[in-house]
Amino acid sequence: MLILFFMSFLKDKKFLIVGVANKFSIASGIAKSMADQGADLFLSYQSDRLYKKVLQVGEPLGCKNYFECDVSDDNSIDNLIKEIENKWGFLDGIVHAVGFAPANELEGNFVDVATREGFKIAHDISVFSFTALAQKAKYLMKGRNAALLTLSYLGAQRTLPNYNVMGVAKAALESTTRYLANSMGEDQIRVNAISAGPVKTLAASGVKSFKKMLSYNESRAPLKRNITTEEVGNAAAFLCSDLASGITGEILYVDAGFNITAMGDLSEAN
Repeated sequence: MLILFFMSFLKDKKFLIVGVANKFSIASGIAKSMADQGADLFLSYQSDRLYKKVLQVGEPLGCKNYFECDVSDDNSIDNLIKEIENKWGFLDGIVHAVGFAPANELEGNFVDVATREGFKIAHDISVFSFTALAQKAKYLMKGRNAALLTLSYLGAQRTLPNYNVMGVAKAALESTTRYLANSMGEDQIRVNAISAGPVKTLAASGVKSFKKMLSYNESRAPLKRNITTEEVGNAAAFLCSDLASGITGEILYVDAGFNITAMGDLSEAN
């Protein structure tokens, strides 16, 4: 009986996943892991051009619920939440896997390439959208031991080449996670983030020298490898489940241990 429980620890729970772009994305890995644990999923997509790609993710998982949503538009978010209310009547959680910054600001020296407009865009889409979703869906999750989850990266805590304004936005997102956890705790809604190591996705390819980042991470991480979307998905499924009922306001690193290191192998030094 215990084994059966742990193999379906999200059974009968309903989750919205925002940010599934294609079958190679981290959000796709999260969707698969949650579906494997019995969750019923609602997938949103940014625009019509992504609909077919999101279907490629959702259909093999048995997902029947899809809705277009622009997270930079409050009316669009309102329409999404209303659609969920009409179909389900409640929510057990939201996975926020959204991040964007203008490509021209993801290369070069931060102080030279940063712009006011790029800063606004990165924070609106990557950060405030998490708060907006929490605000508008709160009434569907209240009292259900629900969970909110977002995705961060080590660039929130430390400087990384070319990550620039996205690192600043991720730092704000991690702080937002803590403030939301404190604000929503009285309604028994937990809020956490996963800081995932670099994963080869289409979104990550927008960061200059990303392949070199993958290689560097693999050589320096204690596990001597990079992570997979499945590993991030498994951690996400856990954090969104009742198994993590006492965890809120936390940033969980899933990066093969890279974040704990301060220096590489000294034998490589000149």
